[in-house]
This record gives sequence, structure tokens and C-alpha cells, in this order.
Amino acid sequence: MSSPAQPPAASLVQSVDWLAIAPPTIVAVVGLVVLVADLFLAEHRKAVLGWTSVAGLAAATVMLLPLLDGDRSTFCLTGDAAVCSYAADRFTLVIQFLVLGGALLCALLSVTALKDARKDLPEGEYWFLLLSSAAGAALLPASRDLATLIVALEVASLPAFALVGLRYGDRKSSEAALKFFLSSVTATAVSLMGISFLYATTGTLYLTQVADRIQNVDGQFYTLAQTGVVLTLVGFAFKTAAVPFHFWVPDTYVGAPLPIAAYLSVIGKAVGFSGLILVTVVALPSYADVWGPALAALAALTMTVGNAGALRQQATRAYSAVRLLAWSSVGQAGYLLVPIAAAAYSGDAEKSIGSTVAYALMYGAVNLGAFAVAALVGRTKSLNRVADYRGLYASSPLSALLLAFFLLCLAGLPPGIIGLFAKVTVFSAAVDAGLGWLAVVMAVNVVIALFYYLQWTALLFRAPEGEPEKHRVPGPVTAAIALTGVLGIALSGAPQLVLRFTDTGLF
Repeated sequence: MSSPAQPPAASLVQSVDWLAIAPPTIVAVVGLVVLVADLFLAEHRKAVLGWTSVAGLAAATVMLLPLLDGDRSTFCLTGDAAVCSYAADRFTLVIQFLVLGGALLCALLSVTALKDARKDLPEGEYWFLLLSSAAGAALLPASRDLATLIVALEVASLPAFALVGLRYGDRKSSEAALKFFLSSVTATAVSLMGISFLYATTGTLYLTQVADRIQNVDGQFYTLAQTGVVLTLVGFAFKTAAVPFHFWVPDTYVGAPLPIAAYLSVIGKAVGFSGLILVTVVALPSYADVWGPALAALAALTMTVGNAGALRQQATRAYSAVRLLAWSSVGQAGYLLVPIAAAAYSGDAEKSIGSTVAYALMYGAVNLGAFAVAALVGRTKSLNRVADYRGLYASSPLSALLLAFFLLCLAGLPPGIIGLFAKVTVFSAAVDAGLGWLAVVMAVNVVIALFYYLQWTALLFRAPEGEPEKHRVPGPVTAAIALTGVLGIALSGAPQLVLRFTDTGLF
């Protein structure tokens, strides 16, 4: 009697779509190359590591172009090709562009910062950690199961702790890293417990399967599932710097090297918000009655506390410019949360999520631009106070004009049309979802934010105290300021381009 035919072993072997995973893979490989090369390079040739890292990030960003042809996925279940761990869809590509483009700009700022640090920052370790974090950040928006999601989140976060405290012998830097580390680890532990509850009640980690199965949870496990939803959201709320998980932000930004503060303000937020979107809208749409009100309350609280904190900054206080940008980033996180909360109430969740993605692109470009100018001023004014920007127009007219433009974009005022357009898009998402009260809170906060943004902008054009100090602009910093300026001006000239990102391809 013949034995039944056995399935070929090859059918159990995963085929990997290398093109789909190319962007984060390139960054990770370049990071390893930099780490090994650091062992063999003489001290006077360490600058090569920086330019290798810049080239690697640029190559990873370029590799997004071949993926525009259509959605791709890999690491799928052998029995169900529609259930995958990695998806390179429109949402993934937009967030990866923000992450890799932002990391590239931060790398350009880092080239000059490391040169100025005069061995206070170890170059090999710095570039390896930055690239490792960027690889994790690029992986996260493509993650379609909870295990990959949490691994990507930690790969993005753990190197960031070290980067914040990497400066030799700096107590402020070490203290900032410790505060960042302890609060983040606590949030991650809570989030992992939430994910374990979701797995216990659904028996799967894949986001689409969680969405299907969690609707039919046995009654006795309903409370466990609901607790899992809430705990899972806590970890991602921390990464977005939402209140009350924001307390680490000002001290961490001040203690970190300025390019890393810029990195955390944009790439760190992109990681948190993309994870939050995937968990809420993709995995847990049936629990919108739980996360919708929670995120709406967090949005209102975050934008209010953030803007109030920025408003309290004194122009003459040490590091007040960085602190103002830190509190401003908390306030901006509140605006970014609004459309995600609106997705719980809206009939068109994809459009609501698209509003967050569009706003994140605007915020990323102009906030990195503001940090680039702050890095320029910080080269001669080590305390980086808001008062140090007085009369910047007299010493560096183009830098002052661009900083004014970036601040007006963040405020949502002309000629920063893209900032106004992005705020109107977010405001409309709240109104369309029936969250009128949240739209009113947002309008009030936008008015509050006008005060400190305009106050800083006006200071740039006032007569300087004493002889104006010329700012020599290094090439990498020039490139970072120019790239952000061109992108901001181009989007302000054609704000309709942002509307293309309202179709995220998540549904």
C-alpha cells in the first residue's frame, strides 16, 4: 500500500521579498559596517564614518522609489498569503520617507556636531546607535503583527537612550538619559502586558486576525481584552509624548546632543504615532468606544499642557530655545492625536488617519528646520537661549528668514501656508467626526501658541545688542537648513500635494 503523498519541504520555506524590506535592511547593514570600520580607522579618519552613514540613509530613502508601483508584503503565513508580518503599502512608504528623510537630516547636523564636540562624543558608537535606531523606526510602520511591532519599537528606542547619554562626563546628559530610560521601560512593560492580554483572548498576534477575533471574545474574557487594549495604548502614548507621559521631554531634549533632540522630536514621534495608528485603527477598530474617547481626552490635555509649558519659557533662561521647541513638540503631538481620535467616530477612518500623516510630514520638515537653525546658533551661543536669537537677521539674514518661516509654519500663519493647511485638515477631521468640543480646544490652543511663536519670530528682526556676531555656516548644516527650507516652501506653494497622503492604503 503506497503512503500518502507528502507536501514538498520547499513549500514550508518562506520566500523573502528583498525589495520590500530593502530600506530598513540597508540602514541596518550600514550600521554594522560603520561599527566594524570604527575598529580599524585611525582617529583622524573617523569623519568617514559620518559620511558613510549619510550615504547609507540617502540610499535607503532612494530605495523607497521602486516600491511606489504597488503594495508588497512578505513574511506571510504559509497557509494564508493575505496575513503577513511585513507590508510595504502606501502608509508604510510615507512614514518610512518621514523617518529616513528625517534621520538623514539629523545625520547631516550630527557631522558638524561631532566635529565641534572634540572627542566628547565617540563617533563610531554614535553612528552605529543612530543607524540602529533609524532601522527600527523604519521597520515599525511596516509591521503587521504585535511581536514585530514591539520589537521594532524597542530597536528604535534602546539606541536612543544611549545616544541621549553618550556625551562623556556630562552629568546633565546622563541624568536626561536615565529619566528617558526609566520612564520608557516602564511604559514598554505595561504595553507588553497589554499585548499578552490581547494574545490570550484572541490566540493570534497578526493585526488583521486580532481585529476579527477580538469581536467574538467569550464574555468571561471581555474585561481582560478591554484591559489589554488600554495597557497596549499606554506604551505608544509614551512614545508620542502625550500628556501625562510627557514629563521626560524637556530635560531629555536639553541633555541630549542637539541633533538627537531633533531626531527624538520628529522620528520618535513618527514611531509612536504609526504604532498607535496600527494598534487602534487596524487591530482594534471594534474597541473604538474605548480608545476613541481616551485619545480625544489625551489630545486636548496634550496640546493644552504643551502650549502652556512653551508659553512659560523665559527668553533669558539657559537652553530656553531648546526647551521651547520641546514643549512646542508636546503641543504639536496633541494636534497629531486629534485625527486618530476622530477615526473612532468618523465614517471615513482612512481620511482621518491621512490627516495625521499629512500633518506629520509638515511638522517633520519645519521642526527639523527649526532645530537646524538652533544647531547653527548653538555653535557660538552654547546656552542656546531664546534671547541669543535677537538680531539674527543682522548677522545671518537667510537663517533668520528661514527660522521665521519655520516658526510661522508651526503657528499656522502665512507665509507658512503648509502649516495653516495642515491645521485646517486636522480641524476638519475633528468637526467631521462630530468632535466639536475638541475642535474648539484646538482653536484656543492655536491662538495661545501664536504668542510664543510670534514673540520668537519678532526677536529675530530686532536690533542686536552690541556688534552682530557672524555665524559661519558649515556645509552639512547649510544642507540641512536648505533641504528643510526648500521642502517647506515647496509645500506652501502647492499645499494640495499633502492631500495625496490622505489615502493611506491601510484599509
